[in-house]
Order: sequence, then C-alpha cells, then structure tokens
Amino acid sequence: MISRKFLPVICLLLSFSLGAVAQQDSIPISTIIEKTLKFGATYPMEKVYLHTDKPYYAVGDTIWYKAYLTIEKHQLSGLSGIVYVDLINAQDSVVESQRLPVKNGSANGNITLTGDNYKQGSYRLRAYTNWMRNFDPDYFYDHTINIGNALDNRVNTFITYKSTSKKNTVKVDANILYKDPANTPYTDKKVTWQVVRNGDAISKGKGTTDSKGNLSIDIPESDAATLTSGSLVTSMDMGDKQMIVKTFSLRSAVTNYDVQFFPEGGQLTNGILTRVAFKAIDSKGLGADAQGNIIDDKGTEVAKLTTAHLGMGVFNLVPETGKSYIANINFADGSKASYRLPRVQAMGINLVVNNNQDSIVVKINANDLFLQRKKNKSFYLVAQSGGVIYYAASTVLQNMVYSANIPTSKFPTGLLQVTLFSSGGYALCERLVFIQHNDQLNLSLKTDKPSYTARQNVKLSFLAKNSAAVPVAGSFSVAVLDDATVPTDENNEWTILSNLLLTSELKGYIEKPNYYFNKPDKEKLFNLDVLMLTQGYHRFSYDDILADKVPQIFVAPEQGIDVSGILRTNSGLPVGKGSVRLLIPDKNFSAETITDMSGNFKFSNVMVQDTSKITLSARNNPNGKYMVINVNGEIFQKLSKNNNIADEVVNIDSTIRPYLENSRKQAATSKVLKEVVIKAKTIVKKKSHNDYGGTFSGLSVQADHEISSAMLKDCPDLLNCLSTLAMGLTYVDNNFYVTRDYNAGNKKPVQVYVDAMQVDVSFLASMSGSEVESVEIFLKDGLSNINRLNQTNGVMIINKKVIKKEKISFAQLQALIPKQNVVTFAIQGYTKAKEFYIPKYDVNKSSTVGLDLRNTLYWNPKIITDKTGAATFNFFNSDARGSYRAIVEGIDSEGNLGRYIMHFVVK
Repeated sequence: MISRKFLPVICLLLSFSLGAVAQQDSIPISTIIEKTLKFGATYPMEKVYLHTDKPYYAVGDTIWYKAYLTIEKHQLSGLSGIVYVDLINAQDSVVESQRLPVKNGSANGNITLTGDNYKQGSYRLRAYTNWMRNFDPDYFYDHTINIGNALDNRVNTFITYKSTSKKNTVKVDANILYKDPANTPYTDKKVTWQVVRNGDAISKGKGTTDSKGNLSIDIPESDAATLTSGSLVTSMDMGDKQMIVKTFSLRSAVTNYDVQFFPEGGQLTNGILTRVAFKAIDSKGLGADAQGNIIDDKGTEVAKLTTAHLGMGVFNLVPETGKSYIANINFADGSKASYRLPRVQAMGINLVVNNNQDSIVVKINANDLFLQRKKNKSFYLVAQSGGVIYYAASTVLQNMVYSANIPTSKFPTGLLQVTLFSSGGYALCERLVFIQHNDQLNLSLKTDKPSYTARQNVKLSFLAKNSAAVPVAGSFSVAVLDDATVPTDENNEWTILSNLLLTSELKGYIEKPNYYFNKPDKEKLFNLDVLMLTQGYHRFSYDDILADKVPQIFVAPEQGIDVSGILRTNSGLPVGKGSVRLLIPDKNFSAETITDMSGNFKFSNVMVQDTSKITLSARNNPNGKYMVINVNGEIFQKLSKNNNIADEVVNIDSTIRPYLENSRKQAATSKVLKEVVIKAKTIVKKKSHNDYGGTFSGLSVQADHEISSAMLKDCPDLLNCLSTLAMGLTYVDNNFYVTRDYNAGNKKPVQVYVDAMQVDVSFLASMSGSEVESVEIFLKDGLSNINRLNQTNGVMIINKKVIKKEKISFAQLQALIPKQNVVTFAIQGYTKAKEFYIPKYDVNKSSTVGLDLRNTLYWNPKIITDKTGAATFNFFNSDARGSYRAIVEGIDSEGNLGRYIMHFVVK
C-alpha cells in the first residue's frame, strides 16, 4: 500500500527524423513533462472498486461487498481513510448511505434490502472517497444492480414494445404477459393503464387479459421525446378490491438507432488514408448490428462497413476536400437510415497507432498543404498512462510520413493515451491504446475432495502468485455461489480487471466490459482496439495542465471522522484559546481541545457509529454560559447522471427467474406459524396536514409520498435520513428539490414545514426521527398557492408526534430550553459491518429441520496472504446439488490485479 509516494517519470527523448536538428521551440517538451509530473503529484487519481458477492439480488437479501481503494499503478491507497457507499433507486433518491473506515486500502460492508425500503427495480451502487469528490463524478464507482422481489410479488410480468414512426410522431404498441409465481397466466383480468410523465397522466385506457395472460395496449401517437421520458403504469384488478400496480419504463419503447463516426486521430484530412471507427446503438444505448456503405456527394461508393462487435466496427477512407460523405446503414430489423460523416479538413496532420501487442507502431501523416505551411516546425509525441509519462519524443516536420516502433514493455498494462503536440503545446491528435501484457496475478483454488455431498464441509486452498510465478502477499475477497440459482454471463460481469483497467478510466457507458478480459484472444484484442477508437477519455486534459488550469480542491482526503466548528460569544465574537469538550455518551468517551485565536476547533479521527450522538460543551470556560458553539456541517454528495442506465432490466421477473424461484422457496421453508393473540385496540387518528387547515387546505388530500414513523424510529439526524428516504426529492446544497424538475433545470427548492410552521432545511438537523409521526411529500402544491407565494416548488410537511400535556415546574422548563454552549447532534458515523453467517452441520447426524437453499454459500472479504501467497478457508454446502462456483478477486502489495473462478460439483 502507498500513502503519498509517486513514481518517477521515464522520459525517452527521441527523434523520428534522421539527422534532423530541432529548432528553438515555443514550449520545450520538458515543460509538458514537468507540468504533467507536477499535476500527477499534486492531484493523484484515487479509485474505488466494489467486489459484491452476487451480480443481482432480491428483496430481503443482503448485499455483501468489499471496497478496494487504489492509487497510481493500482496499489492499495493510503490517501483516504474513509470510503462512502450509496445505494440509489430509479427515482434518484439515496435509499442508503454508508460510511466505512478504510484499513490497508480496503473496507468491507453490507446492505440489507429490507422490504420497507426496497422494491423491485434497478438501483445504482455508488462508491467514492472524499478526495474523489473534487473531480468528475463520472469516475466514481457507479454500477447498476437489478433487484427482484419474490416475497411480495403475486404477479410476474413480461413486456415488449413495437413502435411505428410517423412524420413528427411515433406510435407504440405494448404487450404485457401476466403470470403468477407458479407460471400460470392471469386470464380474463381487468387492467387499467395510463402513461405518466412528470407525475401527469398524458393518456389512459383499459383492457382485459386474454386466455394466455396477454394484454395489448395501444398507446396514442405522441412525439418520441414525450413518450420515452414517461412510464406505463398498469393496475390489475385481483378481486376483493385488491389492485396490483406495475410500472414500466418507456425509455426503450421507441425503436430508434444512432450511428457515430470516429476518425482515428480526431478528424478527416484531405488525401490521408484514415481508419474510421463507428458505433451503432439502439434506443436502450446497447450496440446494434448494422451494415452498409459510404458514398460521396456524387453517389459513388467509396467504402463498405459492417459491425464486428456490439455495434462497433472500422473502415478505411481517403477523404477529399470539397466532397461530403454519407453512410447508408441497414439495421438487423430491416430499418434503414443515413448519416453524414464529419467534414473533411483541407489541411491537417493525422496520428495512426497500430497495436501489435509486442510493440506499437506510431505513424504521423501530414498532407501536402500542411507540410508546405509547417515544414521545419517541431512536433512532440507523448504517451502517458495513469498520469505518468512513459514516453516522450520530439521531431522536426520535413516529410509527409514519419513512423516509430515503440516496445510495449515500456508501458504498464492498461489504458495508454498517445498525443501529438505542436511546438506551441497544442494537442493536435490523440489516440487511445490498450496495453495488454497478460501480467495479472496467477490465482488458484483447490478443493480437498474431487466432489461433495449436500451439507458437506468444503475446504479450499488458495494460492496467489504474480506473473513470474512468485508467491505474493495481498488482499483478497471470495464468494461461493450456486450456479443453478445464480446463473451469470461472465462477459457482462463487473470485475476488478474490467473496472480498474478499463471502465474507471473512460467516460460513458461500456457494454459487457469483462468480455475483453474473459479469456482474451486475437478477436477480443482487435475489438478492444476498436473500443479505444470509439470511447472518449477526459480524465487527463493536457490543455488544462499546460494552461495551469487545475481542479478546484474543496475537500481534503479524510483519514477519519473530524468534528469541527467555531466557538463564539453570544455577541458573535470568536473565542480564542477556549475549551471545547466532546462527549459520546453511548461510548463513554470524551475528549477536550483548545480553540485557535479565531475560535476554530477540531476533533480528529472521532470513532463514532452511525447511531451515536455527539455532545459538544463549552461550559468549562470562564463566562461559558455566554458562549455559542457552531458546528461545521457535513458534505453530501450530489447525484449525477447514470451513465450505465443501459444495464437496467425492464423484465426482471423473467431475467432472473431461477434466482427469484429459489428466493420464494427459501421464504416458504422459513415461515413458522406463531400464536396470534387478538386484542381490542382503540383506533387513533393518524396525524396529517389535514389537521391544520388554513395554509394546507389547497393541498391534495393524499400525499405523493409518505415516510412513516417506523422508518424513522432509529434515525438520530432527521435531515440526514430524509436526504436518503425522501422519495421523489433530491437533496443538494442544503436544499430539497423535486427530482424530475431539478433534472429538467428547475432549481426552486421544496418548501418545508414542521407541523404548520415554515422552517429552513437546516432546522431539520436539530430533530431526530423519534420526534416525527410522519413526513408527507407533495410534488405539487395543488390549489394552496404555497409555491407561488414562497417561490418554491413542492412541499414537505414533517408531522411531529403529539406529546401528552403535563404540568411541569420552572426548573423542568429551564432544562427543556436548549443551551447554546452545549450542542447535541448526530453525524454520519461509521456503519458497522455484519459477519457473514455460515451454518455448521454435523455429518454424523441427520438433520430434518428445514431446507438449506442458500445461493451465496460463503463470503469472506478478509482473505490475506503473506509472502507465501497461501490461505485456506472452509464452509458447508447447502442442500442444492449441482455445480457451485467460487470467485476470488484481489490485489497484491505491488498493485497487481487478479480474478479467478473455479467450479466444483455437489452430488
């Protein structure tokens, strides 16, 4: 693990031209090297990768994960001592946020998917550090996880769409198949439906399922943008006044394609043979098969094209000035479209890179006009990976073509950015190349028996070696799964290799990222090179570095939880050299510090759990009763665009059917009938906004979303909890916003009330969940005019619990008045990780109690090897027979990555 160590730059100042001497340059190549080195040292790139036990889950499950924090060359990072993990629902609400302490570059935790907080749908699992907040959130770990529901789901659905485009509108027909969990169709069931956009129904209708459980829905014509931004909501009448509501995204309902073109080096230049990559995608954002040709403005065919992998391919073209080029594309479904290629530049220079695995051949091609105007000018070629320059060369332009053969041994495995500069420091061309040395860790797992029986103890021996077959010390995690109930596509997995080497370096969506690392061959290496031509890279901008434009740093790396603030007199003057005491009552912990001359104080590395409260006191100061403590607030990460939305699954019921069937069996075998005692109970009217009348009389009788007291009972900080629980709202910069409107550009905050009292959002930080009866959220203010009068958007009402009135003494009244020199509050403390439960069976005794249908048989995030590279662990099989798989991932002390999968049989 490294904490603040940076590798030296390896610079090879070479010359392409034979016998040429460079003239005085406006910016020496050494300036590019020095500024890049300084940038990398000052702003190290930290990454987070999460290894989860499974690729998908069901409500009631637990997500087990291990976080790996890395810095340059993938070495375990000591820069940050805290990692944040968020689970975000499809409405862009943070359902759960965890703060974990990092030890030796890793942390482990778990998220329980309770039925109160989680429903069937797609979620985002996001992870980052405080230091990473300073940079583009597109480089956070952000993975889509699909969650089904086998416990509270009487109706399984499968929806398909068919669209027909008109002149300015599109017509969509939907077909929904309804079945029960036993796969029996729901026939002759009445269903009402509506298309909802931004909370408003834009069309509606009704129908009845046929003899096979199908319902056909004829959605009226509308423009594509309106339809694809909405949802189809259906309600099936189950009888006895029971309705089953299902919601389907219409984002992929309209069949639509797009094709983009990416000339190698960045542009089409007159007279230069150019390799042009292209990418065809459908309305889901997934690659689409296509073929076609390229014609010029006279209709002459100049090239043919065919997709090679996931909608991507390449073709060669010699563009000519004065001509325009059109691609005529035929898609697999028979539809056709035409697209214009980028405009041809009359003058230019091009960069071509051929990756031969053992070496990269770099060619610089200048056309005649460029050579005439730039002859004898200096140009630089620079190659960097992970912010470290591994190659730099200078040449003087005297010919139209230059080339260099560079051994790939000079570069580490991973993404390589090759850039051609002018002597003025302007980046003229850029090419991404993936260097693959196949030097990952050599991991192995061995069983102690050739096969096993149900509930038998399994002992696995683990050995980690590097590419030179030398045993290594490292940090690893392992999961053992039932193949039958947790089937997966290894190409589509998010792995430590695909994430740290590929997706964490690139912006945008990458389909099936592990395809390029799953048994790589020549075809996959070729397709990986095509991906490099089509994918954008923005993590490292030379333009900004050379212009001394640096990222704005507003938060420092965290080594622990800090509690800070300022001590003032009640007249507002700072108190220098004042005493502030910190207490954590449930931990029986206290500490004291002295303020600086500006009244600032800070407690570092405070060990506090997420359910604990902190008390700060200034009572020990002379005149302490006249002092006020102000605590610095915490930073909450803003929500960003979901770049992996294409991984969302609409038909979850059918996609993970084996998994959900097993979950249903697990629930059935674990149910125990308990004695029920029925007692008469007085019905107490639930408190709501209707009790206040007046201001709230124009609001809807029913809130759009409601949070019950049960969901808030263990909440120490109401503001913190609402920032994750408030459905339909987004918490940004100490304000709540209606998510759909905020994403559309409406930055008016939600109006907040506690009972009938209008309050600022910060007021909620002084409340705990135990004080709250319910929280009502209205996305619109109805006829109340609340938003018009306050210039707000949406209403949130916190209904406090009714306190029984009792007479109290004056002394008791004084005790209730908050003292400004004593502050009690809650912060987001560390989330305590649970231990994975492993049942133990006695093979000499037969067990008849219940079926063991676990699909995660074993999870261990703390496999640590020493210099021998060895470790052992054991667990018991379940009652399932068939194939099991063990997946191990990790990093050694030198930053080498590894992933290994082993299968074994249970008979």
